[in-house]
Amino acid sequence: MALHTYDAAQVAIVFAGIPVDGFADGTFLSVEQNEDSFSLQVGTDGEGCRSKSNNRSGRVTFTLGQWSKTNDLLSALHQLDINTPNGDGIGPLLIKDLSGTSLYAAEKAWIVKPPAAAFAREAESREWIIETHDLQQFHGSN
Repeated sequence: MALHTYDAAQVAIVFAGIPVDGFADGTFLSVEQNEDSFSLQVGTDGEGCRSKSNNRSGRVTFTLGQWSKTNDLLSALHQLDINTPNGDGIGPLLIKDLSGTSLYAAEKAWIVKPPAAAFAREAESREWIIETHDLQQFHGSN
């Protein structure tokens, strides 16, 4: 029987040339396609048809600690995108599990909005949402 090892420190994220690090504790990354790949319609007689969606858009959410210097870089990138024409905040996205085979990529991705900010007695987290119109996904193993 095989033994597999997962190491959260081996999940690499690079967005628009920025290596993302300084993750908050707990779930620090989620990847989700925006729409189902197929939909089903069933007629009155019970006969069905599935329809393929060509929508490959998706969202990637990662949660950084308030202390992460990546927050500064992502904030600057988002400000650049807002304040200049022609998508100056659009860049490639690559997520790779270096201890496994999962891989997620997009040629063009952008920050949806800045994270909500909360301040408390202890350091908080910042949740960044990145969106793309063409998310390539391979959900692999470790």
